[in-house]
Amino acid sequence: MKNPALPRNSFLELAQSTEICDSNKGVFFIDGIFGPIAEAKISILDWGFLRNDSCYDTVTTWHGKFFRLDDHINRFLTSASGLRLSCPYTADEVREILMAVVARSQIQDAYVQAILTRGRPPPGSRDPRLAQCQFHAYAVPYVWIATPEVQERGLNMIVSHIPRIPPESVNPNFKNFSWLDMERALMEAYDQGGETVVLVDFDGNITEGPGFNLFAVNSGSVITPDRGVLEGITRRTVIELCTEVGTHCQTSTVTKDMASSADEIFISSSAGGIMPVTILDGKPIANGRPGPLTEQLRKLYWQKRESGWHGTAVNYS
Repeated sequence: MKNPALPRNSFLELAQSTEICDSNKGVFFIDGIFGPIAEAKISILDWGFLRNDSCYDTVTTWHGKFFRLDDHINRFLTSASGLRLSCPYTADEVREILMAVVARSQIQDAYVQAILTRGRPPPGSRDPRLAQCQFHAYAVPYVWIATPEVQERGLNMIVSHIPRIPPESVNPNFKNFSWLDMERALMEAYDQGGETVVLVDFDGNITEGPGFNLFAVNSGSVITPDRGVLEGITRRTVIELCTEVGTHCQTSTVTKDMASSADEIFISSSAGGIMPVTILDGKPIANGRPGPLTEQLRKLYWQKRESGWHGTAVNYS
């Protein structure tokens, strides 16, 4: 079912008044239209599809509350500006649209994306400045990099030989879909029996994995890579939590040897929060079980989220 283009000040009203079958499986917003996620489509000629010319951001809800919603929207618009993509909506309008897709879906624990694609230039043109950017959003049930069951034992991670796209080529703080390096690295990890992967830079230092930042714990101190990585919002949250529990956390170079000899390793992502890694390149980290600091931070993260920390309630009525 499609709706006519909507007035810019009534995203939530239209989302709540429009019947969408199977909305609890997900709802999209594309070209001023809300609909069931199974019917979401974009043009095959959109450069977001043809050239990965796009940016995005992922925010989640838990028990009906967005987590750090304004931080995510600000980063989304910063990514758009950095990639010279022009968003047709203001920050307040993006906020209202994201609220609307969740409200209409009725999903309490949601995985929500805002996406901005280059669109398509006039026929025959190769000038990206002439394209009209397209905004898309959707909400689906919460997505986990590692389910709670897997987190109880910890992830099996491989350090890939494939280098991450260097920041001199694509700034990783402009959140984008240029993931072919990560997809190749994931295939490498799966071939070796791993469950996930972290990539290195051209000097062999640890960077990031598909959708997550990495942290290593040694002698009670925490370190996370400072270059070649997205400065994740959950990463920022981990640094705040470390301060709260009295643990020093620094951003610096993390070598492969530092990771291999760490007392604990964990990753952070909107898709799962704080998740332990217990095997690296086929060898157990310490005793091969989630470490005490990892477990402390993981428990605190979810306790605070459930209490509404950095939360913005969704009006489902």
